[in-house]
Amino acid sequence: MQDAPPSDPLVVGIDVGGTKTHLRALAGGHSVADHVRPSSGWRPHDPLAAAGWLAALIAEALPAGSRPSAVAVGGHGCETPRQCTQIRTALQLHFDAPALVMGDAELLVPAGGLDRGVGLVAGTGSVAVGRLGDGSPVKVGGWGAALGDEGGAAGLVREAARAVWAAHDRGAEPDALAKGLISAFGVAEVPALGAALERATDISAEWGRHAPVVFAAAEAGSPLARTVISEGGHALAALVERLATRGVPVDDVVIAGSTILAQPALYDAFVSSLAERVPRARPRPLRAAPVDGAVAMARSLV
Repeated sequence: MQDAPPSDPLVVGIDVGGTKTHLRALAGGHSVADHVRPSSGWRPHDPLAAAGWLAALIAEALPAGSRPSAVAVGGHGCETPRQCTQIRTALQLHFDAPALVMGDAELLVPAGGLDRGVGLVAGTGSVAVGRLGDGSPVKVGGWGAALGDEGGAAGLVREAARAVWAAHDRGAEPDALAKGLISAFGVAEVPALGAALERATDISAEWGRHAPVVFAAAEAGSPLARTVISEGGHALAALVERLATRGVPVDDVVIAGSTILAQPALYDAFVSSLAERVPRARPRPLRAAPVDGAVAMARSLV
């Protein structure tokens, strides 16, 4: 860590993810802080608590006596403009400095070095975000594993279970996908998968961790698994298409997420479907850390 000259504005960018939070602070060309910690305690639906949590994080990460000139936050679970505005307003009670709060997926476009475009995340869940010409944010997807998140890890496992049950009802013998799910959930047969999935207390995390089973089954030749992955890629492309129909510029699609970037079969299915649905859209896998987008947004405030 290197202290910055006091004459340079100190900008703070924060990426609050579902499991970990990354804070990066810069002043001029100097690194002031680069701090990673768990996201435990983050309560985005309680603006005062969320702002207090962020203020404590900033105080913990910055050198003693440092005061930020601007703060930008991309927060997991910041789902509406109203909610983000409430957190920003509460945060500014802690710091006499401009602040910006947005959903964490909105960090992808600036992190990719772009002024506009779509941010698409397919990790445990899935969501796509963009902005209209007047700057208004638009979000599609991100409804959680019970209702949506198609193409994310948890959604793929849910759809894999549905495919396996349908094959069982048709009288088919368990294939590599069925056998993989039976083993992963620790049950004896396909009909027991339903109760196993319903026992999950955190369905996104507990279902999503079994997504590698789907990709392994596809590599082993399971047509069911390959169909699930293909349909997951189509569903992710449909999110971008939905943004396009609402007037969001979609020429560039910045892609992030531990599932889509780690699994070529899903990425290829998405890119292929995107070329059909939105031919002008260019997929751009994110190479930078999302927190770089928060730093860029903080810099825009000073």
